[in-house]
Amino acid sequence: MAQDDWSTQLKKIEREFDGLPPEPSPAFKKMQSEEERRAQERAQQRAAMIGAGARLILVFALYTALAIWPYDNECGSGLLGYLAVEIVIVVGGVWVAFTTWRYRLPKMHTLSLFIVLAGLILIAAEVLPRVGYAAVDPKHAPHFTCADTQNALPRTTAVEQRVQSATRTLEARWHSRADELSKQFLPQRAALARIERSELLSPRSP
Repeated sequence: MAQDDWSTQLKKIEREFDGLPPEPSPAFKKMQSEEERRAQERAQQRAAMIGAGARLILVFALYTALAIWPYDNECGSGLLGYLAVEIVIVVGGVWVAFTTWRYRLPKMHTLSLFIVLAGLILIAAEVLPRVGYAAVDPKHAPHFTCADTQNALPRTTAVEQRVQSATRTLEARWHSRADELSKQFLPQRAALARIERSELLSPRSP
C-alpha cells in the first residue's frame, strides 16, 4: 500500500512538473464517461428520428400513389402491381416500426403501426373478395385473372379517357359553332334563293 501511495504521489508530482492539471478522480471519470454515453445515445436517437421520418415520407408517398392509381386494378397484371405497392407499404411500415422501437420513438412507432394496419386492410379489401371470404355480387365476382382477355375490348387508361373526353367536347363545340354560323347566314341564303328564283321566272329575251 505504501508503494502504491508513493507511485500515486510520484505521478502527481510529475504532472505538476509538466504543467498538467491534476488527474481526475475515479468518480469524475465515471461521470464523464456516463455523459459521453448519453450524448452518443442522443446523437443516435436524432439520426434514427431523421431516418424514420424519411422512411415515413416514402411510405406516405406510396399510399398517395394508390389514391391516384392511373391503371386498371381489377384483374391481371394491373391487380398484381397494385397489390405489390400495398405489400411495399406494409413492409415499409414494419421497417419503420422496428427502427422506432429500437431507438425509443413512441410517436413514430405508433404512426408506423397505423400504416401497417392500413396496408393490411387494403390488401384484405383486394384479396378477400377474390378468395370467397367477402360478400360480392355473384354475377360480377372479382377474379385475380382477366377472363377472355383476347376477345375483351381493350381497356383505356385514365389519360386516354381524358383525351377522348376532350376530343368529344371539341367536336360538340365545333358542331354548335357551325350551327350558329349557319343560322346567322340564313337571311343571306334566303336572299340568294329569291334572286335565283326571280332569274329563273323572268322571261328570256330572244
